[in-house]
Amino acid sequence: MLHNLANSATMLHNNYDDSVTESQSPPKLFGDLLALARRGWVLEMSKRLDNLGYPDYRRSDAVLLRWLRHGPLPFSELAATLGVSRQAARKLVDGLTVRHFAIVERDRDDARRLNVALTVAGEVYARHVLDVVTALNSELDEHVDPYDLAVVKSVLRTVSTLYASD
Repeated sequence: MLHNLANSATMLHNNYDDSVTESQSPPKLFGDLLALARRGWVLEMSKRLDNLGYPDYRRSDAVLLRWLRHGPLPFSELAATLGVSRQAARKLVDGLTVRHFAIVERDRDDARRLNVALTVAGEVYARHVLDVVTALNSELDEHVDPYDLAVVKSVLRTVSTLYASD
């Protein structure tokens, strides 16, 4: 499926008409397709979580919840894990705390350290978010040839590594 698509994509790229504006033609460049795929994935997550009673899904929720479901984490560790500044991590965590899915508290052993932990409601939300992620992945597995899916995952890992923020 994708190996045939790759040949088509190469042909499209080679025949790409620069005089045609993007609004007149469907996206053909990898970055455009990646952005549209990410947008579609996030919108579908949002729709399904809304149906489960969570109308305010944010695209950062899944990655935050994946880490926090294992227990409290210091801000510094969370920021390093996510590859963002402490300020950016704080903003993301604030998004969970205002919805009562997480709390921030001082570390028992080191009062200078702030830890982030899920609330009971946050643990339930995390289970729902991860269930939706699992369902979407299963649906994708059903619609895409296993070889093609392996190739796509390899390409996405390469992009993720190649363009990772330091």
